[in-house]
Amino acid sequence: MSSQSMLSDLIGLPQIIALLVLLQRGAEELYSARNTRALIAAGAKEAGRSYYPVVATTHLAWIASIFFLIPANATASYVLAAIYIALQGVRYWVISTLGRFWTHRIFTLEGAPVTLRGPYRYFRHPNYAVTITETFLLPAVFGALALGVIMGAVWTAVLAYKIELEDEALSVRRALSEQAVATQRTEI
Repeated sequence: MSSQSMLSDLIGLPQIIALLVLLQRGAEELYSARNTRALIAAGAKEAGRSYYPVVATTHLAWIASIFFLIPANATASYVLAAIYIALQGVRYWVISTLGRFWTHRIFTLEGAPVTLRGPYRYFRHPNYAVTITETFLLPAVFGALALGVIMGAVWTAVLAYKIELEDEALSVRRALSEQAVATQRTEI
């Protein structure tokens, strides 16, 4: 058996996609870190700091599970792949809507309004909805439904607690932002 044949038994489309997702998330981490530095400089306070390693580890475990647990020769569903790619559009809609406030961590900046536009008009936590959906979906692209269900369940539990932390940290600002929107609507 040639070394090229052995390599193709180990590295296939699922592994390439996992590496691409890792690169994508690495670029997002750079953007998040830049926003984090700016928010801290502006006086933002972090909530749930000790929980962040759980979130980061879960995310890396999901990517690693795709790389190591899906066979290199797995067949891809192009329909599910197209849905996954479209979901990335929603992901970047969320990121662009939050702009300088988008980070992987939970920060609150006193006096800053809570975003109620873009996808936040429809969902309180669209970023987490995208994350959970893609966690189920990407393994399913390669027929790894059980992996999608397992990692999706883990991510759902991790993000449910992160949402609690975030909602608590943003509760006062959210109430003020929702009150301002309601006042604008009644003035129109």
